[in-house]
Amino acid sequence: MDITLIKTFMEVAATGSFVSASDRLFVTQSAVSLRIQRLEDSLGHLLFTRSKAGAILTPAGQEFERYALSLLKIWEEARAQIAIPEGFSQTITLGAQYSLWPRMGFRWIDELQKRLPDLSVRAEVGMPDRLTRFLIEGVIQAGLTYTPQLRPGLEVDKIMEDELILVASWSDPAPEVDGRYIFIDWGPEFTHAHAIGMPHLANTGLTLALGSLGADYIVNRRAAAYLPARSVQRYLDAGRLHLVPDAPRFSYPVHVVWRDDLDPDIARVAKQSLLHVAQGAEDEQEALLDRLAELSEVHSVGRLGEDGKGSMSNA
Repeated sequence: MDITLIKTFMEVAATGSFVSASDRLFVTQSAVSLRIQRLEDSLGHLLFTRSKAGAILTPAGQEFERYALSLLKIWEEARAQIAIPEGFSQTITLGAQYSLWPRMGFRWIDELQKRLPDLSVRAEVGMPDRLTRFLIEGVIQAGLTYTPQLRPGLEVDKIMEDELILVASWSDPAPEVDGRYIFIDWGPEFTHAHAIGMPHLANTGLTLALGSLGADYIVNRRAAAYLPARSVQRYLDAGRLHLVPDAPRFSYPVHVVWRDDLDPDIARVAKQSLLHVAQGAEDEQEALLDRLAELSEVHSVGRLGEDGKGSMSNA
């Protein structure tokens, strides 16, 4: 059995669309159709009912989905076991969104290796859709994300609240950052709260849907933006970014998604390690928020868009 056909089947089943599956797999729609046809020919049954609205699993397709998941799991387990370097007896692959690697994912790896010296660790990066696909296929066993997608065989835990704060690349920035403000798209909830709390900064002319990667843009220009307190700490310490007093913050939950078939012993240590890292990140974050409060006139930090409050003028 060609494992590529199985992965294509799972992608069509998850998205309900040959077009969406082709986008996620970075192949043409005709390639997706051909793969599904080959799979159906091999099994002797139609797996999808096609229509203009999309693709729906047939009863045979629903039955085959269970086996497809098992086939992918066995394949990835075999691939991972064969790839374990000499001197190591266990392996795990972790995934995370780009914004969650600094001061979170990397420290998780450090803690895991300290507690399990014989554990081989591999790291992947991706947006939520890619991480979810990797989790389903067994490419990764755990993933850090802001927007978890719960699917069969996966478990979700909330681990902390990332605090988005307003920072600028010049010293002693005033709350009025008009003309220098860059909007970073942190999703619909942030956009809504931002529109309520900071309407004067709604039309900036430049939007970056890059997460924490936007920090690299900000530090090299005279600009300001909302970024995670955790990930900008190093820039603040180096004097390359500066806190904007009286600017409200925005809480952004961080989740970890686990495969429920992860080895129990590895899962236990991985969860303990992540909780330890998250606690340290929260402590550092709180110290930074206290520093921001001290710089602010009212010595407190409001929340962006909370009940119509949290604007710069009344923070």
